[in-house]
Amino acid sequence: QVQLVESGGGLVQAGGSLRLSCAASGRTLSNYNMGWFRQAPGKERDFVAGISWGGGFTKYADSVKGRFTISRDNARNTGTLQMNSLKPEDTAVYYCAARVSTTLVVSPVAYDYWGQGTQVTVSS
Repeated sequence: QVQLVESGGGLVQAGGSLRLSCAASGRTLSNYNMGWFRQAPGKERDFVAGISWGGGFTKYADSVKGRFTISRDNARNTGTLQMNSLKPEDTAVYYCAARVSTTLVVSPVAYDYWGQGTQVTVSS
């Protein structure tokens, strides 16, 4: 079992930045692909970014390309989502997730472990 805990959410003005962190415990994160997802009220949970177990491959949703950066530190068992140039439409609960696979995928149903989420609110 892997336990994931997100932190770093908050309220920020449009154009600002936030850095989300995901701390893992239970097992070493280096065996898992990681993903960040977000869910706005009344909407489905959407893929934001993903990173392979070794950090060599990343994938982003078109809506965040060039603004968000995903990274990981396997030695510290943590993952990070740096969010710049935030927009009001980025407002959502953000979740980190881990997947036991070598394939980087975007579907939330493919992920095995989830954090509890952290709220990000971007004001206009």
